[in-house]
Amino acid sequence: MMPDTTTSAPPMLKLDDSGRVLPAQQTRISAFLISAHGANARRLAMTLAGPVQNGGQMILHTEYCRATELVSLLARSTSWTFDPTLPMLAMQWEAAWLPARVTPAGDALEDITIDLSAFGHALYGSIRPATVIPPEADPLDPFMLAINELELESSRLIQGQILFLKSPQLQARRDAIEAALDSRQKQVRGLWQALLQGVTG
Repeated sequence: MMPDTTTSAPPMLKLDDSGRVLPAQQTRISAFLISAHGANARRLAMTLAGPVQNGGQMILHTEYCRATELVSLLARSTSWTFDPTLPMLAMQWEAAWLPARVTPAGDALEDITIDLSAFGHALYGSIRPATVIPPEADPLDPFMLAINELELESSRLIQGQILFLKSPQLQARRDAIEAALDSRQKQVRGLWQALLQGVTG
């Protein structure tokens, strides 16, 4: 259940003379990341009513806090510019982040949790924004700092997803988990690659 790393090298973003990613590319990438992490935070928030009572809820609580922090950081560190395509793209992204059916189906609440964890796993493992920024980029640029923070948090948060999805209480749901992971990874990776082609093509 580790993220697939066999895909071809992604295209590189472009830098201006000061070593910053172009505002148009920052805008499109941040809009995508905010949409994805924001949707994850909203879904997590709905699962966290009441006190934290077990390890799984602690993982979800940590993920929720980090997701909201990342959304705020990206929103404040991006050099935004007008992009007329964003409304339509945002509708496509938001539709993709909606809860998905788990097959074979089981307990309704358990299915929701499996899909949510599969989405988080795909989000943290399939999107690697730092890998598309040229190495000569200004490391102290706010956008670059935010992307590096996102990468760092993603590498931490995916470990919690792996622990949960491999937990003994879900042993009987292995087929459903594998199918959910495969579906979410293909979906998230496909949208991310389409985004990159749109901003670098």
